[in-house]
Amino acid sequence: QVQLLESGGGLVQAGGSLRLSCAASGSIFSFDVMGWYRQAPGKQRELVATITRGGSSNYADSVKGRFAISRGGAKNTVYLQMNSLKPEDTAVYRCKAVLGLSSEYWGQGTQVTVSS
Repeated sequence: QVQLLESGGGLVQAGGSLRLSCAASGSIFSFDVMGWYRQAPGKQRELVATITRGGSSNYADSVKGRFAISRGGAKNTVYLQMNSLKPEDTAVYRCKAVLGLSSEYWGQGTQVTVSS
């Protein structure tokens, strides 16, 4: 059974930084795509950033130049370095992993709160 475990969320002042981590267990395969999504209260879930197994990344316009996604040396880990955080970045951040065309897995999420 595949499980994704996020860590690294917390409370930070505007302009600060946080680094989120997501570690996957239970899969012997390297995920094709891993990424981060977020959902703020009263808003729809939105893509933050994704990265392929080959290292190609994609970012939401709202985080370009401030966030950086990377995959760790250990198989099936992904990180999100968040700099210059803004109050509007406040949300629950969830890790997603995709294998093949039809298998996707989600973590439980980690809260990020940015105070003004």
